[in-house]
Amino acid sequence: MSTIAEPARHLSPAVAFQNAFTLTWRSVLKIRTNMEDVLGLSLNPIMFLLLFTYVFGGAISGNTHKYLQYELPGILVMTVVFATLGTGLMLNNDISSGVFDRFRSLPIARWAPLAGAVLGDMVRYAISVAITLGFGMILGFRVTATPLAAAAGCLLVLAFALAMCWLSALLGMLVKTPQGVQWFGSLLYFPLAFGSNVLVPSATMPGWLQAFVKVNPMTYLTDAARALLIGGPAAAPVVKSLLWALGIFVVFAPLAVRVYRRKALFSLRSPPYRWRSVPVTCAASARPSA
Repeated sequence: MSTIAEPARHLSPAVAFQNAFTLTWRSVLKIRTNMEDVLGLSLNPIMFLLLFTYVFGGAISGNTHKYLQYELPGILVMTVVFATLGTGLMLNNDISSGVFDRFRSLPIARWAPLAGAVLGDMVRYAISVAITLGFGMILGFRVTATPLAAAAGCLLVLAFALAMCWLSALLGMLVKTPQGVQWFGSLLYFPLAFGSNVLVPSATMPGWLQAFVKVNPMTYLTDAARALLIGGPAAAPVVKSLLWALGIFVVFAPLAVRVYRRKALFSLRSPPYRWRSVPVTCAASARPSA
């Protein structure tokens, strides 16, 4: 009879973190070997910048360069936040394809595969930030703040993305299919992205929408990114963005870990393959008599 070994429950923190970093490297290697993912990370910010700058820039700001200076921090926020959906998609794919069953058969920390997926995706978010800023500079965007402030702005966006990816991970484990993850994720992320000042000033919106924009966490993050990249008062939006990131992390990270552990425990109690042994005597007695 085939048995599945339950992961060790009493691992030292050093060994558990080593497991997590090993699986983080696995996630990074998946990015390098998956050309579709690399193309998505590269083409999405380029497409957003080209479309919004040259289609809406003249109508909104009267000048494409002026609008590029305004919109690029918002595009940076929107691109990275939407990239966090990849965490839920890949985690859901691992569960549905059977990779999850292989992980649970190993003597590793139960939370290590989840932490590895999240930390590995930070590389994806950093790639999105680099491509958005790099292509924006090719189009004419200029960082007018200090280099230290600009670096702090990029790190702030990555910190917020780290918090949001736990929401994506929870969604990836609750929804049955990758298509469902994408649908529910879009249903949640689109109002957050476009119901903010990412692309247009909130003063041009109707009053009822402005009320939502003012409490939208992506509004605070966009204000903070603009202040740190092109100058302006940064203290208040930075603090509010960090508080939102901390709140999202505190709520959704424990929930994601709890759901992941429950799935691991359920899988351990219900192995995917059940072997049945048929006694030879029964098989012989089932033969028709002459």
